[in-house]
Amino acid sequence: MYRDDVDQERRRFLGTAVLTGAAPTGAAVWELGAAESLHAMRNSRARSNPMPDPIGPIKQITAGTLDVGYVDAGSALNPVVMLLHGWPYDIHSFDAVVPLLTNAGFRVIVPFVRGFGSTRFLSASTPRNGQQAVLAVDTIALMDALGIQRATLDGFDWGARTANIVAALWPERTIGMVSVSGYLIGNREQNLVPLPPTAELSWWYQYYFATERGQLGYEKYRREFARLIWQQASPQWKFDDATFNRSAASFDNPDHVDIVIHNYRWRLGVAAGEAQYDDLERRLAAGPGIAVPTITLEGDANGAPHPDPSAYAAKFTGRYKHRVISGGVGHNLPQEAPLAFAQAIKDVAGMSST
Repeated sequence: MYRDDVDQERRRFLGTAVLTGAAPTGAAVWELGAAESLHAMRNSRARSNPMPDPIGPIKQITAGTLDVGYVDAGSALNPVVMLLHGWPYDIHSFDAVVPLLTNAGFRVIVPFVRGFGSTRFLSASTPRNGQQAVLAVDTIALMDALGIQRATLDGFDWGARTANIVAALWPERTIGMVSVSGYLIGNREQNLVPLPPTAELSWWYQYYFATERGQLGYEKYRREFARLIWQQASPQWKFDDATFNRSAASFDNPDHVDIVIHNYRWRLGVAAGEAQYDDLERRLAAGPGIAVPTITLEGDANGAPHPDPSAYAAKFTGRYKHRVISGGVGHNLPQEAPLAFAQAIKDVAGMSST
C-alpha cells in the first residue's frame, strides 16, 4: 500500500478539480471540472516557426551534441520548471499548462526531444541514439547551456522516464518531480522476460519497430501511425485535426524515425547503445530510488501500457503522493487534463519548500 497524503495542499485544488472518493489501492481521485540564468540567455536565438506556437516562440541553443529547440516562458528570475514530452507527442502537449505555470510565478522550459521539432544534431557523425540514458544526458546538457542549476522536472511517456532518471542520478539538479504513470526507468534484462499474451499485445508497435518492415512502415506512415497511437492511448480524448497536426509537424524532423526506432529496439536488446553511457545504464538497471519530492499521476482511461501504482510506490523514498485523474483522461495527461497537471507541479513546489 503506498502513501497517500490527502492534506490541505490538495484541498486547495478547488476550482480546478474536485476531490472525490478514494480509488482502489488508496489513491486520491481528481475529477476534472468543465473548464479545463540570465547569463546563458544571450546564447539562445529565436527561430521563426511556420505555425503559430500557443506557448511562445521557439528558441534554439547549443546543448551537448544538439541544437535544441525549446520554449522559454516566464521571468528568468523565477523558479524553473521543465516540461518533457514523449512519443508520439511534442511540446504542444503543454500548450495549456505553460500559461498556468507562468501566471503562478514559474519560468517554464519546454524542449523538443532529440528527433522532434526543431532540435537537430550538431554533427552528422553523432549516432542517432534513443536509449533512455542519453535523453537524460540531453536534459542535463540543456540545463547547463541555459545556466539552470536546479529545476522541477515534469513529464509523461518518454518525458516521465527522463524526469525519473535525472531525479535518480542527479538529485542535486532536481527540485521535485511530477511523473505521469510513476516510475518508468527501464531494465533491458527484465525486458527480455516474456509477458502474458494480453500484455504483449499492448506493446505491438515495439515489436513492429524491431523489424525492417516496421522501420519502413513508420517512415512512410508516421502521421497515420501517430494518430492511431493517440487514439489507442487516449480512447476517450476527442482531439481535432488542428490539435493533432500541430504536434505531427514535429515528426518531420529528419532524425525522427531513426531516434524512435532505436529507442524501442534498444529496449528489446536488438540494438546496442553507446559505450559511453554503459555506466549510467548499469546504475539505472539496478532500479535506483528517487528521493526528491514527487507526485505521480495516472489518468483513469489510459489505454497505453502502464504499471500499477502499487508496483512502484516504494521507489519514491522522499515526500510522495499519487493521484488518479478521472473524467476519461488518457495517456497524454498534460494535454487532456492541464489543470490537474499544472496543479501537481505547484503542489510539488510546495512540498519542496517545506
